[in-house]
Amino acid sequence: MASHRRPKQPSRTRVTVLTTAAAAAVALSSQAANAAPSEKPSKDEVKAKVDKLYEEAEKATEKYNGAKEKQEKLQKEISTIQDNVARGQEELNELRDGLGSMASAQYRSGGIDPSLQLFLSADPDDYLDKASTLDQLSGQQVEALKKIQEKQRDLSQQRSEATKKLKDLASTRTELGNKKKEVQGKLSSAQKLLNTLTAQEKAALAAEEQRATRSSEREVLSGTGTPASGRAAAAFAAAQSKLGTPYVYGATGPSSFDCSGLTSWAYAQADVAIPRTSEAQTGAGTRIYSQSQLQVGDLVFFFNDLHHVGLYAGNGQVLHAPRTGTVVRYESMGTIGGPFMFGVRV
Repeated sequence: MASHRRPKQPSRTRVTVLTTAAAAAVALSSQAANAAPSEKPSKDEVKAKVDKLYEEAEKATEKYNGAKEKQEKLQKEISTIQDNVARGQEELNELRDGLGSMASAQYRSGGIDPSLQLFLSADPDDYLDKASTLDQLSGQQVEALKKIQEKQRDLSQQRSEATKKLKDLASTRTELGNKKKEVQGKLSSAQKLLNTLTAQEKAALAAEEQRATRSSEREVLSGTGTPASGRAAAAFAAAQSKLGTPYVYGATGPSSFDCSGLTSWAYAQADVAIPRTSEAQTGAGTRIYSQSQLQVGDLVFFFNDLHHVGLYAGNGQVLHAPRTGTVVRYESMGTIGGPFMFGVRV
C-alpha cells in the first residue's frame, strides 16, 4: 500500500541561511557592477613620484661618487706602497749580499789563529794593517746588521699597511657596486612610471620644463650679478659652455655630467681643484648663508643632506646638472625641489 505521508519541509534555520547567502551574493554582484575601475595616476602625480625617485637616485649617486673616489685613492696609495716595498726589498737584498761578502772575507782571513799569523807573517807591519782592516770589517758588519733589521721592520710595516688598504679597497668596491645597483633601481622605477604616461602627457611635461628653463634664462640675462672672483667667472663661463649637455650619474665631463661632476669640472677649467662630491665641496671655501650675499660662480647647495650642488647664476637662478633625463640648464633656486642651505665662495 502506497504511503501518503507529506514531503519533509526544510527547517526554518536552513531557509534563513539560504536567504541570507542569496542576499549577500546579490549585494556583492551589485557592488562589483557599480565599482569604479582603479584610476590611473594623473600626469602631475606621476611627475611627483618620478621627481622623488630622481632625488633618491641623486642621493645614491653622490654616495657612489664618494665610494668611487675612495677606490681610486686607495688604488694609488696601494700602488705607491707596493712600489716602495719592491725597492725596499732590493735594498734589503743588497745589504744582505754585502754582509755575506764581509762574512766570507772574515772567514777566509780568520782560518789561522791570529797569534800564529803574526809569527808566520813575512811582514809584521803588513799583518797589523790587515788586522786593523779586520776590526773595521767587524764594525761594518754590525752597522750592516742594524740596517738590515731597520729595513725588515720598515718593510713589515709597509706590507701590513698594504694589507689593510687592500681589505678597505675590497669593501669599498662592494659599496660601489651596491650604490650602483641602488641608482639603477631608482632610475628603472622612474622610467616605468614615465612609461605609463601618454605621448601627449610626456609632451606636456617637456613643454613645462622648457618654459621654466626659458624663464630662468631671461632672469639670468636680465641680472647684473658680479662674479665672486676672476676664477669664479672662469668656472662659470666653463659651465655655461656646457648648457644642454646631458646629465649622467657618475659623469665628470666633458660630454656628460652629474651635479658635482659639473661643478668640479668647471672649477678645474679655472685651474682650481675642488673635491669630487657635493658634500666634500662644502669645505672648498667660505660659507655664505644669505642668498642676497651670493655672487656669480659661488657654489650653492640644496637639501638637508647637501646632495645637490650647482653654480649661482645671479638673480636667484642656478646653473646646474639637475637629474637623469635632463641637461645642464638654468633653473630658479625656488624650484630645485629642496631648500637652499648655503653657498660656498671657492
